[in-house]
Amino acid sequence: MAAGVRALLAGRDLDELARRCADGVRDEGMQIVGAAGAQLLDVDPVPRVVDGADWDRLADGLGQRVRALEAFLRDPERAVREGVVPRDVVQTCLYREDGPAPPAVPIGVAGPDVVRTPAGELVVLEDNLRTPTLMGYAETVRRVVGPLLGPPPTGSLRPYAADLVPALSAVLRAAAPGVDDPVLAVLGDVRGSNVRWEPARIAALLDVPLVDLDELTAVGDRLRLPDGRLVDVLWRRTSEERLLGDDGRPNRLGTALLPGLAAGSLRVVNPFGTGLADDKRTYPYVEDLVRFELGEQPRVRSVRSLDLGRPDGREEALDRLDELVLKPRTGSGGRGVTVMPRATPERRRAARAEVLRDPSQWVAQEPVLLSTCPTVVGGRLEDRHVDLRPCVLSDGTSVTVLAGGLTRVAPRSGELVVNCSQGGAAKDTWVVDVTTGQ
Repeated sequence: MAAGVRALLAGRDLDELARRCADGVRDEGMQIVGAAGAQLLDVDPVPRVVDGADWDRLADGLGQRVRALEAFLRDPERAVREGVVPRDVVQTCLYREDGPAPPAVPIGVAGPDVVRTPAGELVVLEDNLRTPTLMGYAETVRRVVGPLLGPPPTGSLRPYAADLVPALSAVLRAAAPGVDDPVLAVLGDVRGSNVRWEPARIAALLDVPLVDLDELTAVGDRLRLPDGRLVDVLWRRTSEERLLGDDGRPNRLGTALLPGLAAGSLRVVNPFGTGLADDKRTYPYVEDLVRFELGEQPRVRSVRSLDLGRPDGREEALDRLDELVLKPRTGSGGRGVTVMPRATPERRRAARAEVLRDPSQWVAQEPVLLSTCPTVVGGRLEDRHVDLRPCVLSDGTSVTVLAGGLTRVAPRSGELVVNCSQGGAAKDTWVVDVTTGQ
């Protein structure tokens, strides 16, 4: 733990600190949805500290990845033609939904999962581009934890929320080129849904309405908000991530949005089709895409992964399956992931059978032993495995990586699954520019 945080905790009653933190979470109504339904997010009061110089290197690499993936989305056929990405990855992607014209902002918001390896290297575990989340939680966790601890005694803490609002606003406005003052809104699930807390928080920060499909009225190819204005840009935060059903026909979301998207009178962030760059089978090729699209060497690595839809990747994976982490191609939130070295014999057999049934729906990653952070457990500090969810914002021409993000914490000692939706806790992430050794 950084010396500055140790100094902040010196003489503190950790149980009392945790209680006050939980009270702050309750006051904010900060809910997360897990297997048992909606519940208050478990927030640890001890922040994770990242040195400013380390952060700058990470941010540079994350921005580079987003720029490369944006270029890929603008013309995926070019990468296929040159052999960078296999053709069947693009052709069979569930989330490839090409619109009538390329969007001005191909990605908009990215929420990569970042882990620190035992060697101390920060690497990207997943890119998370379809419906990235947790920036609203990160902003609120900072507001809850900050007053409990005060500023770091040495060095300066970089802001998070102060940069979130202008950068996200710029992304949404850039999605509507040629519109001087675009009308913005956040599109969420129906009122009363368990997953509305964060969209509501972001909408409040942006000072824009949060609406659901039932609150939008079609006026030709435009959509009218409840206040009577015609919306230009929607930031989509719905659970539904596709416009078309498996039968190729518009689903309820597509029925509402497709007329405006086809006419160019409506823009959506992140655009439909962004999921092509978020496909787990695209991930093994991201470093190659950086080299191909940008002519640069990757400045942040991926975790070595095998595309089981390709014969060479499948052969190696099946030979070493019990050593790897299996991920379903379209999964999210840790669902469907099997950490084979820690799985029961029954689960290993079932996972192998699932892979053999349809290898093209799986990728296999080398396991990474996540780093740990001290966490308050029963009035004392215990190490828990963690990852990091930063927020990367791109307006199509420039990329902003917010300083910090949400550190996710495994619920039990030794556990490697840290997803908040699966019982994980959260920490604030302090990016500190050290002025005197810390």
